[in-house]
Amino acid sequence: MAGLRNAFPQPFSAAFHDSYVCHTVLRALDSLDDLKNETPLLGGREPLDYDTARTVTLREEGASVEEVVKDLVSFFHGMTIWGHPHTQQNVIPPSTLPSVVGMTLAHLYNPNIVSDEFSHRVALAEVEVVAACASLLGYDQDEVGGLFSFGGTATNLYGVKVGLEKAQPGAMQSGVREGLVTFASDSSHYCRLTVAGWLGLGTDNSITIPTDDRGEMDVGALRTGLEEAIGAGKKIAAIICTMGTTDSFGIDDLEAVVDLRDELVETHGLQYKPHVHADAVSGWAWAVFNDYDFEVNPLGFAARTLRALAGARHRIKALSLADSVGIDFHKTGFAPYICSLVVFKDGHDLQHLGRKPETMPMLYQHGDYHPGLYTLETSRMGGSALAAIANLRLLGRQGWQSVLGYIVDLSQHLRDLLEGQPHIRVLNRDSVGIVTLFRVYPEGVDTFDIERRELTDSAMREEVRTYNEYNHRIADYLHERAMQGKGVAISRTDAYRETLFGEPVLALKSYLVSPFDNEESVELVVRNVLEARQALARED
Repeated sequence: MAGLRNAFPQPFSAAFHDSYVCHTVLRALDSLDDLKNETPLLGGREPLDYDTARTVTLREEGASVEEVVKDLVSFFHGMTIWGHPHTQQNVIPPSTLPSVVGMTLAHLYNPNIVSDEFSHRVALAEVEVVAACASLLGYDQDEVGGLFSFGGTATNLYGVKVGLEKAQPGAMQSGVREGLVTFASDSSHYCRLTVAGWLGLGTDNSITIPTDDRGEMDVGALRTGLEEAIGAGKKIAAIICTMGTTDSFGIDDLEAVVDLRDELVETHGLQYKPHVHADAVSGWAWAVFNDYDFEVNPLGFAARTLRALAGARHRIKALSLADSVGIDFHKTGFAPYICSLVVFKDGHDLQHLGRKPETMPMLYQHGDYHPGLYTLETSRMGGSALAAIANLRLLGRQGWQSVLGYIVDLSQHLRDLLEGQPHIRVLNRDSVGIVTLFRVYPEGVDTFDIERRELTDSAMREEVRTYNEYNHRIADYLHERAMQGKGVAISRTDAYRETLFGEPVLALKSYLVSPFDNEESVELVVRNVLEARQALARED
């Protein structure tokens, strides 16, 4: 036992052991640093042997701390370095140092924010983050409620569950008894299906509404869908507005949706108000520009960047109208996984999820803050709240404005460079976000107006399939080269949109989300794509 105790952080002040803890962590960090090279990876990549992994059993005798740490580092061989300027694959940013410290301290001392009895002052961090985000969104800080949960899917889950309880009071106790439906755009995150399935609504009752060429929900089509559902005697559990879609950063017209909801409640005499949830896990951070002076432009953004930021602000400022908002600090908040927050405009909404304290006799004997009375989770780590409060204090409004404006500017530059190539078409040229979708064509293809023709002309069906395959090969070539340290790692989406005749349209995707991105890495994307075209031409 004496030996085993040394493998734990000591509960008493012990300078020598504290030094051992620091040395152990530093040794791991040094080992990881040794893996850095010219590629956007830690070490190199080898095929993963899952067959051998499935044969592992518990050893009879344990290993030393040093041996285990060395073994842990080995699992990071081939891991993508998300903050690397040659990594533009997804909305996964590098984490700030204070947010990492917040997570690390929580891992050392295990505060559980199910109750302040098990987290004490760490519970204050959650309350402070909810209040700060409420202020940012334009909510009344005296009225809001909120909590950290297990990801963006969970924030949607909480929003829809509250909406379900409003539409069918007592469902928590007696189950879902009536036909309920949810609405979201066809560009919304697929977790809408996860939520509908897990809540017992059924994925068939997750109704999708078409979007326009900017990825924004067609409010007219939403009106038709809502009217049909109400006419059929169904209840609306929730309307999910996506405030920054994954592929094209489309921002739904939340204000128009809320106005439509209110109109239908009055027109049809509904006895409940359908819940409007804003899935803003990617777009929430643009709320820092709600009070930015775009005329004075104190941070000196370029004109094109200023237009994009103002365009995003035009829609994001409507977040104050939503009944609930999902926020991911581990996306555009520069915090480690998992750091997801759901905020309710009316904190009393959480009472729809409440349980009686007598059903949990082992909890809540002490303290004043007991979110476990209504949370799905009993175990909620305090690290998320600490990481979020760290970044709120580190960056402030101006720091976020600076970082977001910087990467939006780079995204605009990338689109300009791509648009200058005759065989490349940018698919979301007018997007106000940080993701760029584009499509590449082989020699001899007339790309003038090709995007419209591919989407609308059924005679182009075979061409769409051919160009999908061509872009798939481009993506594979770029990925292979990037893994060898010879280019930028970008990704693809297999269906950024669907044509009017039912064919998915594949697009290449660059996601700029790191403060280490620069003009050189952006320009390298274009050179890599042109090299890929030449390589495919030689193969063909």
